[in-house]
Amino acid sequence: MPRGGASRGGLPGWGFSRVEGCRSGGRQPAATAPQPPHRGARPCRLTAAVTAGAALAAGADADAVGVVVGVAVGVAVGEASLRKADVGRAQARARRAGRSVSRMLTLLTGGAGFIGSHIVSALQSAGHTVRVLDALLPAAHGPDAVPPPLAEGVEWVRADVRDREAVARALRGCDAVCHQAAMVGLGKDFADAPAYVGCNDLGTAVLLAAMADAGTPSLVLAGSMVVYGEGRYECGRHGTVRPGPRRVADLDAGQFEPPCPVCGEPLVPGLVGEDAPVDPRNVYAATKLAQEHLAASWARATGGRATALRYHNVYGPGMPRDTPYAGVAALFRSALARGEAPEVFEDGRQRRDFIHVTDVAEANAVALAALAHRARPAGTLRAYNVATGHPRTVGDMAAALAAAAGGPEPRVTGQYRLGDVRHITARADRVQRELGWTARTSFARGVADFAHAPLRGSATSVA
Repeated sequence: MPRGGASRGGLPGWGFSRVEGCRSGGRQPAATAPQPPHRGARPCRLTAAVTAGAALAAGADADAVGVVVGVAVGVAVGEASLRKADVGRAQARARRAGRSVSRMLTLLTGGAGFIGSHIVSALQSAGHTVRVLDALLPAAHGPDAVPPPLAEGVEWVRADVRDREAVARALRGCDAVCHQAAMVGLGKDFADAPAYVGCNDLGTAVLLAAMADAGTPSLVLAGSMVVYGEGRYECGRHGTVRPGPRRVADLDAGQFEPPCPVCGEPLVPGLVGEDAPVDPRNVYAATKLAQEHLAASWARATGGRATALRYHNVYGPGMPRDTPYAGVAALFRSALARGEAPEVFEDGRQRRDFIHVTDVAEANAVALAALAHRARPAGTLRAYNVATGHPRTVGDMAAALAAAAGGPEPRVTGQYRLGDVRHITARADRVQRELGWTARTSFARGVADFAHAPLRGSATSVA
């Protein structure tokens, strides 16, 4: 719960929040109305990026693949597509450099949700067939939810990810799984723990057991940067250090920066890499790390290959509105839609890496293509930060959204939440080097678009 005074709802420090693809026995967040899948067309740019990622993963010559990447990079963000001739040339270069993009039938869990609906579009644009499995929970999609309108060719399965029989049926004929279904966000209090563990960890275990039975060889898992806890810090005297949880007394006094755990001096925050020690500091973070451990165990036991994409703060069209489980960007956007000033917790200087949802969707498509080429040894899981590599503060996001929307300036409240970390920003060079993926949407362009983009309606509102 927020400290330091009442507020309209907790302001999570960690990106988006949702409950997709599972039914929770615990308390649920405020319900939201259904949102149709994202229909934004970027097929040619995406196909070029996927082709380049697959070729790099297959060990292709980097210079040859760079020609393909150049086709994707050269397109301004938000453009509908490249010319078909450009795409054909890009794919031909990729075939000469390595291997062409595989066409797959992919089971996408949580595919009717915020990120999942964008992944549907990305996978279809890359030429794949998509089968969506989603429980359409009232907490995430509103009461009396009905299957969302899906693009032609998308298969629909309404089922709980913990229903083994339903999952087994949905896996028939699938080449890969993209697992997005999860209960996300910091939650209200520890009473949410059974719901998080049941949805995230039991649901993942059921899915992986069914994949083992079916012989499905490839998994892309929606991971999270929350597994790191506090990010990377440097002390002038002691080098790289890992501060412990912030003390309530310090937070009450407005001392939000964690001190050096050795000498107590101020620290300089940095970028965290995938090999940094993990340190989950709330229930949600613990369940996301457990998901990675389960996926790694599945890979070792079956000879499968798994990729964990550790999302940073995802924002964009279709985020849920007016719920304490939503991310900071959605809460700011919701306040502005009501004509209110966005409320910023702490002092607004918390550092995060805000990444647009279309870039996250593209990262999933590229990761699936790389797995299809089996360049990595069997029986392994590889984690990647999905981030821009360019830190911004929470206050930056609030101010940029307010300016783009023409709304009132943000109000810094000084409130805090014990589960939030102070700074968490990432290096993004591994995913670029190994998969050929880079976030394309600039902060300025993404925020300007998001300031006027539709949000998912709450359970008591019309979407």
